Amino acid sequence: MEVKGSAVKSITDFMKKNHLDKYNDWLAMLPEDSKKHFLKPILPSSWYPLNEAAIVPTEKLGELLYNSNTIKAAWQSGRFSAESALTGLYKFFVKAASPHFIIGKAGRIFSTYYQPSEMLVADSGPKWVKLHITKFESPSEIIEARIAGWIEKAMEISGCDNVKIEITKSLTKSESL
Repeated sequence: MEVKGSAVKSITDFMKKNHLDKYNDWLAMLPEDSKKHFLKPILPSSWYPLNEAAIVPTEKLGELLYNSNTIKAAWQSGRFSAESALTGLYKFFVKAASPHFIIGKAGRIFSTYYQPSEMLVADSGPKWVKLHITKFESPSEIIEARIAGWIEKAMEISGCDNVKIEITKSLTKSESL
């Protein structure tokens, strides 16, 4: 399974912007198969191996910054990724569009970050939506938390107040949807 370079780059950007003093410590913690991706420029349009370029580096973020809380690390880096991605013209679009419109596009957005993957709107109401990830070859709680953090921040940018994201069923726990 692969992750888009823009998502990988957001991990290093998160470290450099928020924890520059610990960047080299984080890099040193990475195993060689992960580190090799971060020692050269990350190309936003390229594809990288999910485990080595996103899951393991996020685990190390959790160890270093959040007392081994990898879910918090993933959630926070997901929020940062959304904030970074939804700037400039995109930020205007997100603020102008309705939250339901944005969430309706979530499946298309999701598949541009992870391949192969599929997400769809399973149900929705006036102030809520239920998303289902229906295809994801390498389920990971870290990726689920990263996605949840991304969606949370995207909804906040779109003007939603009191955003609550809850993972009610998980592919990583073999729970059927």
